[in-house]
Amino acid sequence: MSGLRIFAIALIVLGVLGLAYGRFSYTRKSHDADLGAVKVSIKEKETVDVPTWAGVAAVAAGAVLLLVGRKR
Repeated sequence: MSGLRIFAIALIVLGVLGLAYGRFSYTRKSHDADLGAVKVSIKEKETVDVPTWAGVAAVAAGAVLLLVGRKR
């Protein structure tokens, strides 16, 4: 399997996941404090919305790359 084909399939999968879920969350470590015996760590949960057009564009670009790779 060529690199172009793997990249195209990855784009399609990511586009479908973006359309299915619409958002994803991650935890970001923002501050650390070490006050002697006490250690404090603040973590913030961030949410990112995936636009519908981005999911559709990723699926379309992956499909085009698969078709271009097939013709070669």
